Amino acid sequence: MKHRYKLACALSALALFAAKPATAQGNLTEIKVSYQPALYWALPFYIATERNWWAELGLKPTFSTFPAGVPQIAASASKSWDVGGTGGVPAVLGHVRFGIRTIGLSNDESAGNALVATGKTAAAFAANPQSIKGQTIVLTANSTGDYAVQSCLRKFGLSKSDVTMRNMGQAEIISAMSSGNADLGGLWAPNIYTVEEKAGGRVICSGKDGGAFVPGALIVRGDYAKENPQNVAKFLAIYLRAWRWMGANRNEAIAMMKKFYEQGGTTISEASMRKEFDTRPTFDLAGQLRVMDRSKGSSQMDGWFTAMAEFMKGTGAITDVPPANAYITDEFIKMVNSDKTLRDFANRTN
Repeated sequence: MKHRYKLACALSALALFAAKPATAQGNLTEIKVSYQPALYWALPFYIATERNWWAELGLKPTFSTFPAGVPQIAASASKSWDVGGTGGVPAVLGHVRFGIRTIGLSNDESAGNALVATGKTAAAFAANPQSIKGQTIVLTANSTGDYAVQSCLRKFGLSKSDVTMRNMGQAEIISAMSSGNADLGGLWAPNIYTVEEKAGGRVICSGKDGGAFVPGALIVRGDYAKENPQNVAKFLAIYLRAWRWMGANRNEAIAMMKKFYEQGGTTISEASMRKEFDTRPTFDLAGQLRVMDRSKGSSQMDGWFTAMAEFMKGTGAITDVPPANAYITDEFIKMVNSDKTLRDFANRTN
């Protein structure tokens, strides 16, 4: 009887120990997260870290940052990262070249990718968009900025062949436009605001104006997804909680945004930071499930990415348009929704 009592006590103690959060045990699992610094959709990673939400689900993030999506995607070949966020265009490219999977949306970037003109030329281009014909546009090739610019050209009755496109990184574009060495650039926020505030730039046309939906993507390496599905679901839950918290605590979130952007070498006004919140729709758990729903065939998200892939085929970045269901998966967002702990975590606003 005594032996049974001791065994019962031991099992009870073991159960209590197992129930404690991973932080109490000091037993966190590393997850390697990639992103591009000083971007609105990357802010949730910073907020989750500052508020220690990763540890609440037993994860320990290590971060790697990239100036744009193409080098970020290329780095996946060396397994330098497991999960992350990127633009929709590099997400498609990542599938074609490296088997990367898209597991959710980071935000709607349609208004945050645009054709921008310098202060001295903006009025003329805005009044007569046809005058853009024959001009040089500096942009980051195979990016969401490129996608937005070409949608704007179509809106103006122009095509890629009507202009000269020069490939530059975003920092180079800002420098070229600020110094008067370029009149037109394809930029994404917050770089748009930097050119507006420091060089008198003006948005001539955004992706939204051009009729293009520009999705930001949450991504995972294909092999990591197969080997660590629960970690992928936890990653999504943490990210979604950050958006919920930001929506409920905007002023505090903007103060944190200021620090995050400055760490990434970007300084913009509070008005521009508020513009990020006002013009960049995000998707909570219910929203993710809705746009990824394939119960009636292709999902809304499938359509957005397929349109973007068709653009990429037109530029020669890819040879064929891949079926969306080959790389967009709702498996992990459904895992979050079906697990009460993760579902409640993702929907919290505190």
